[in-house]
Amino acid sequence: MNLKRIFGAMLTLLGIGGLIYTAILFVGTSGGNHDIRALVIYGILGIIFFIAGIGLIRTTKDES
Repeated sequence: MNLKRIFGAMLTLLGIGGLIYTAILFVGTSGGNHDIRALVIYGILGIIFFIAGIGLIRTTKDES
């Protein structure tokens, strides 16, 4: 297994974790300024990690 694929899988899992954490924060938010800021930060980071991980997995070719 290629090191880039492992790194891509780790980024994808971090992205999924960030998006799940954002969903948990969204359910428990009261609408304060601090809550909205945390939602945006974790949501954007989760999306970036997820897309980067998927892109890295897709573009890496298997070489045996």
